[in-house]
Amino acid sequence: MTKRQKKIMVIDDNPDILLALQGMLEDAGYIVEMSEQIQNKFLAMCDTSDLPDILLLDMLLSGQNGLEIIKQLKSQNSTKHIPIILFSAYPSAEEDARRAGADDFIAKPFDIDVLLAKIEQHAS
Repeated sequence: MTKRQKKIMVIDDNPDILLALQGMLEDAGYIVEMSEQIQNKFLAMCDTSDLPDILLLDMLLSGQNGLEIIKQLKSQNSTKHIPIILFSAYPSAEEDARRAGADDFIAKPFDIDVLLAKIEQHAS
């Protein structure tokens, strides 16, 4: 039996980070969907059966707070089961991320092996 590829949605307002993560995650065998903003993706996610298996979310997006986005996603039946890994350049943000409902946290700049291990932990 073939194992289904896991889909990861990455949301970060830095296009360089998106491109780097896309290449690394696709090389690791994941299907990757990317966006520089959450609003359109957030609305689409709530109204579809094609939800990602994991969401990688930057804490500070242009004009939006990742902590608020986590609270919104975790409060909706259609998205509350999706593991969310929040990342931030502020290592002290981990406590806030967990309080908001993030399933995991990783500080930028991150080691890809550490990130892949966290993804694997939540993808099973």
